[in-house]
Amino acid sequence: MTETASAPAVIEAAAYREAMARLASAVHVVTTDGPAGRAGFTASAVCSVSDAPPTLLVCLNHASSSHRVFGRNEALCVNTLSATQAGVAATFSGRLSAPERFASVGWSGLATGAPVLDDCLVAFDCRIVKRVTVGSHDVLFCEVVGLAAPSEADGLVYADRRYHAVPWPRPVEEGGDEPAVERRSGRQGRRRTDAGAAPDPLPRAPK
Repeated sequence: MTETASAPAVIEAAAYREAMARLASAVHVVTTDGPAGRAGFTASAVCSVSDAPPTLLVCLNHASSSHRVFGRNEALCVNTLSATQAGVAATFSGRLSAPERFASVGWSGLATGAPVLDDCLVAFDCRIVKRVTVGSHDVLFCEVVGLAAPSEADGLVYADRRYHAVPWPRPVEEGGDEPAVERRSGRQGRRRTDAGAAPDPLPRAPK
C-alpha cells in the first residue's frame, strides 16, 4: 500500500514570534543619511554574511516609519549598542520623528556619511548593495566600508522581550579572584539617560 505524504504543519505567526523571542540578539540602531533624508530604527535582525568582502545584512519591516528613506538611500550604519544605551534603543523604536530621535544623542560620521552613534559598542559603515523582499520585511545586504573602533564596554542583548547586559570579559591577574561585574541598565548611562523598549523587528507595535 502506498502511503500518502501528510501536508506540512502550518506554523502560526504568534507561535513563531514566541519561539523567536527566546533567541538572544545584540541590539543595534541602524541609521542612514542621503538624498531621501536622515532616518534610523532599532533592530535585532542584523548578522554577518561574509568577510570577503565584509558584508552584513539588516532586516527592515515594511511597517517601519524609516522604510521609505532606507529604500531610497544607498548607505547605512549599524551602530551596536552598549549596556548603557537601552534608552537609545527606546528612542529609535518609539514614535518620535526622525529629528527628535537624532537630537537625543551625539553623532559623527565615517566614509558614507551615515550617522555614527557616539559611545556605541562598535559601528559598521556600509553601502547597500542588494535588496530582497521576504514577506513583511526587506533584507538589505550591505558591504562594510568603514569601522568605528570597538569598545570594551558591556554589551546589550534582547531576549524574552527584555534587555539584558552582557559583561565584557575582564582580565584576571594570576592568583586573583574573578573581578566583580557591574550589570548596568536603566538610567545609569555614560552620557544619556537610558530606559527599555523593544527593538524592531521583534514583536512590538511598529513605529
